[in-house]
Amino acid sequence: MSEEEGSNSLEYTPTWVVAVVCFVIVLISLCAERSLHKLGKFLHGRKQDALYEALEKLKEELMLLGFISLLLTVFQKLISKICIPSHISYDMLPCKKANSANVHHGRRLLSAGAGAGHCKPGKVPFLSLEALHHLHIFIFVLAVVHVIFCVTTMVLGGARIRQWKYWEDKIRSDIKASKKSRFGLDHLHARIHRDFFKQHAEGNWRKASLVRWMEAFSKQFYGSVSESDYIALRQGFINEHCPRLPDFDFHKYMLRTLEVDFRKVVGISWYLWLFVVLFLLLNLDGWHTYFWLSFLPLILLLLVGAKLEHIIIRLAQANATKKTGDQEAQQSGGRRKTDENGTSRVKPSDAYFWFGRPGIVFVLIHFILFQNSFEIAFFFWILCTYGFHSCIMEKVGFIIPRLVISVIVQVLCSYCTLPLYAIVTQV
Repeated sequence: MSEEEGSNSLEYTPTWVVAVVCFVIVLISLCAERSLHKLGKFLHGRKQDALYEALEKLKEELMLLGFISLLLTVFQKLISKICIPSHISYDMLPCKKANSANVHHGRRLLSAGAGAGHCKPGKVPFLSLEALHHLHIFIFVLAVVHVIFCVTTMVLGGARIRQWKYWEDKIRSDIKASKKSRFGLDHLHARIHRDFFKQHAEGNWRKASLVRWMEAFSKQFYGSVSESDYIALRQGFINEHCPRLPDFDFHKYMLRTLEVDFRKVVGISWYLWLFVVLFLLLNLDGWHTYFWLSFLPLILLLLVGAKLEHIIIRLAQANATKKTGDQEAQQSGGRRKTDENGTSRVKPSDAYFWFGRPGIVFVLIHFILFQNSFEIAFFFWILCTYGFHSCIMEKVGFIIPRLVISVIVQVLCSYCTLPLYAIVTQV
């Protein structure tokens, strides 16, 4: 070890420098830990069990990211001593390799070159200490962006569902007023069916599959859940699960459902980590992987949103067909199939989902939100580590569309698609 390298070790570092650095790191860590603990106690005291579990899940994910960073730190010297043939290091590069004399990074570690001298001629280190340091930064940025995006998802989704409170109060007041007479309650349910049918099922042209899909695709951009949708789906849920409680607070139930879904969204499943590895593998020079990959969550989001809106349309048309059949049966002397209030109801069925499994839709939503947060995290990592003009960052014409798409996906998925999924899967 040279004299210069030895002087940089802890053996020759002033103790006050070590103490100050440790104090600052420990202080920040304790503040973050105490803040999460206080938030957990607050949620537990307010009986927000789903949000409390989501917070615990978030702690687990942060601990996993911290453990990955710890492993990199512990084994960084061992990894840097692994040598590979030099010609392999020129394959699958994210940037074209320049001459060593022209390669300069503003944030190079003093010990970046340590470990390179032990390799035999014709071989190079498997991963340099500088590259390992950059991976540490990436893990930190990914953790921060993951937390911010999770909070944004919950805030936007909760804001959207809280807008439904007006409809809930309105329908409950109408129910209380209509309880004074049997005719009033029947009239209310008939109006719910009529409005829902008029919006989604009126007209023979709507029966065409292409027309249904076009209507479903366009509706997700302007009021993904309308008032008639909410009231009809609310009534279908009550008829199915609690027919004796017509004034059931469906809005509060939807908020709890969103919290349960949020608890699942916070987690990073194994297939998402597999996607991270695949994403890093395909980041090759000239492929513009980041740019093309940014369209994937947008395409999946539009597909999922259209599918959920299509399910609402099919529910309305099935309900309208059922009521028409009941009326014909009644006119012919048959027995009319209705619920306790004398109205046909929105009949729930998993058959409307892909392969009859609603869970597939949620997996896609989970993937969309994670991939979008990963895309933003990768952007800020490149910006902080290599700068805006790095070859990995690519041209401005590729950067701006990626950022715009990421914002659109985050807002549309959190504010529209996730609440839409929450209400559709209940009925």
